[in-house]
Amino acid sequence: MNDATRLLVMTGLGVAVMVATTLGLQRWAGLRVGIQPLTAALRAIVQLAALALILQGIFQYPWTAGVMLAVMMTVASLTAGKRLKELPYGRRAAVAGIVTAALTVVTAIFAMRMMELTVSNFIAIGGIITGNSMSAATLSGRRFLASSQAQRGEVEGWFALGARPPQAFSRVSKTAIEEMLLPTIDKTKSTGLVTMPGAFVGALIGGASPVEAARFQLVVLVGIMLAETICGIIVTRVLSGATVIVSDEQPPARPDSGDEASSGSDEASSGSDEASSASDVDSSDPAGAYSGSSASSDSLGHGGAASSSTQRQQHSAGAAEGQEEGCVR
Repeated sequence: MNDATRLLVMTGLGVAVMVATTLGLQRWAGLRVGIQPLTAALRAIVQLAALALILQGIFQYPWTAGVMLAVMMTVASLTAGKRLKELPYGRRAAVAGIVTAALTVVTAIFAMRMMELTVSNFIAIGGIITGNSMSAATLSGRRFLASSQAQRGEVEGWFALGARPPQAFSRVSKTAIEEMLLPTIDKTKSTGLVTMPGAFVGALIGGASPVEAARFQLVVLVGIMLAETICGIIVTRVLSGATVIVSDEQPPARPDSGDEASSGSDEASSGSDEASSASDVDSSDPAGAYSGSSASSDSLGHGGAASSSTQRQQHSAGAAEGQEEGCVR
């Protein structure tokens, strides 16, 4: 067994141990993620193996690098679109944000000659920018959803005043972009002090000098911030075109037994009776008024009956005292 094969076997064993530990810890902590980590690891193995084969062909035929970037943007758009499908215009926002941000930043980097235009640099920069744009689209869209639900009153107030959707969702959009950018800004500020960025380490492993690796990492970090900013702005602008707010109410859970089902139906019928009673009282329908007056008269009737009973008891007591007085006389 040569060194390359031995290294591959040890890597496979290490990955298996780490994935098993991840599953065990998640199960012990009661996390409801199932076997998703295992599925993700298996997909990563298959996809990276396929990527290695594809890159060998791309290095031989440089024109295919553009096709590779288009495939990456397509997959990223579909992935983020699934996360935003419950939002109006969610899929459209994901596609527009990711494609625009990735193309703009990658073109700017090579147009300003910040990096030499080679196949390896193009694929590396394009993949990193596209991947982070996908994360920005998902985070900004999900944060837009949460903020719009939390600030429902303010948004509906703007609509009541006749504001257009972009103005009504203005504060929501700003909050979503700011929250999405915080991790990237913190990561950029702490680079070299807290974290050792992947691009820097990869360049060093690839044989680049520390200065060249640092330059590559700086271009990547600045490009990520620009791409995420562009993507966040586009995603929130597209989502702001909606005139509705997605409800945050969850569907009721189905009962597990017949008793719970009957109890739930009783509660539902009770709630509907209360709602119909309230609507009858509030409406101007004579029948509703009669229903309300009937309820009032019933309550008054009970009170009247109690009062009459008390009066009869007092009258009987008075009659008995009168008879006793007559006997004495």
